[in-house]
This record gives sequence, C-alpha cells and structure tokens, in this order.
Amino acid sequence: MGMDDKAKNAAQDLGGKAKEAVGKVSDNEKLEAEGKADQVEADLKQAGEKVKDAFK
Repeated sequence: MGMDDKAKNAAQDLGGKAKEAVGKVSDNEKLEAEGKADQVEADLKQAGEKVKDAFK
C-alpha cells in the first residue's frame, strides 16, 4: 500500500469521524450516517490494499 493511499484513507476516516461528531452534536442523523459510511468505506479500502500487499 503506497503512502499516498494510506494518507487518503486516513483522511477519509478522519473526515468521517468529524462528520459523525458534528452530526451527533447538531442532532443531524443524516450527517452522522454519512460520517459512519465514510469510515466504513475507508476501512474497506485499507483492507483491500492489505490484501493486495499480501499477494505481492
């Protein structure tokens, strides 16, 4: 997994956490759900990259 991919995934994860937190504070369930979805997407990308790295 390249450093660029790791940075993008980490940024997406942090962005998702921020969205989730803002959604909780502002009682915005849609924003909170978007934040959780961003985190899940980042986790899936990281898992996919780890699988690719394992087969190199």
